[in-house]
Amino acid sequence: MNAFSRLLPVVSGAFGLQAVLAAIFVPQKTDKYFDLGGSLGFISTAFVSLYYPVLKARFWEGARNVPFPPITSFAPRQLLITAALGVWTVRLGSFLVQRAFDSHGDFRFMEAKKQPFTFTVWWMAQASWVLIVGLPVYLINTLPAHLHPALTFRDYAAVGLFAGSLIIESVADRQKAAWRKAQKNKEHDEKFISSGLWSISRHPNYIGEVGIWTGIWALSIASLQTAHNPRGSIALSAASPLFTYFLLRYVSGIPPLELSAEKKWGKDEAWKKYKRNTPVLWPFGSTE
Repeated sequence: MNAFSRLLPVVSGAFGLQAVLAAIFVPQKTDKYFDLGGSLGFISTAFVSLYYPVLKARFWEGARNVPFPPITSFAPRQLLITAALGVWTVRLGSFLVQRAFDSHGDFRFMEAKKQPFTFTVWWMAQASWVLIVGLPVYLINTLPAHLHPALTFRDYAAVGLFAGSLIIESVADRQKAAWRKAQKNKEHDEKFISSGLWSISRHPNYIGEVGIWTGIWALSIASLQTAHNPRGSIALSAASPLFTYFLLRYVSGIPPLELSAEKKWGKDEAWKKYKRNTPVLWPFGSTE
């Protein structure tokens, strides 16, 4: 079976889950569970990509006695890349879900959640995001374990990039959460955070996010360049970090946050100075 056709169950599962969640939460006009839906999407699609042969035998073909394979039956690369996705999902998902409940929703959906069609489109867009960003993981998991090459130094470097980027994202998120808590407790009167990692980038958590998916993609390359995958698999899976960067830099990440900041503090001299001296994303990069 062609590698891309093996992704059909993953595609079906991703859109099916988001459709079910949309059917539940769109009528309620609540977005508090949107990020939770994204996390469940990544976990479920990774699970389907890894265990689909067994799931098909047990629930489609009726062979209930077919056992789930032991974890040791998978290639080390499959275990590493799936674990990376799992760690990222649990870490970021729990953070975003907690934030959504604490703030009673997401400002991005203030108007969208009042419009059933528009809000449903958002849920379907989330399914597309789950598929595109997780593509390197799904391609690796659908390839039989014995066809994966052994891990090399390049793969361990990719794991290092993932781990370092995860630390950057986690530290940035925790610094901002601590700053917000201190602000709420009136321990400072700062209008925006400009300390820690936020002193060298206005969006340091996004640096970590791009690095995370670049590391995951790099970990997939050795298997994707074998003859068992269609030509172009590496380039196609590169959509994961590239799409992540594009979304964060130009669509749903930095633009709405910068616009909101300008509305709040555009005339504030401290904000003007921070914006003038602090790169928008990459340290030592552009401030615009």
